[in-house]
Amino acid sequence: MNDTEFHQIVDAQLQQIEEAIDNSGADIDCEISGNVMTLEFDDRSQIIINRQEPMHEIWLASKTGGYHFKLIDKEWICSKSGVEFHAMVKRECENQCQEEIDWQ
Repeated sequence: MNDTEFHQIVDAQLQQIEEAIDNSGADIDCEISGNVMTLEFDDRSQIIINRQEPMHEIWLASKTGGYHFKLIDKEWICSKSGVEFHAMVKRECENQCQEEIDWQ
């Protein structure tokens, strides 16, 4: 995968996250600036998602730690836990909201 393909794939992932949050009705503010997506919660805590172009990875930082995701068989998988990216974002959002979020 070249850098252009990497950015297109990550852009699509971030758009899916933003749409899932919007459609869920959860009270999470979402902002994308450059290569960084910031999810902000009522208590002003944040989840930061950014792309790491040199390694072709997505990184996520939250209250519970930092996670790196590599594209494996068309899915972004956490190198620490093996959890898929969207599942991890949902889990971390629920942790920070302290409530279940219904998103597809």
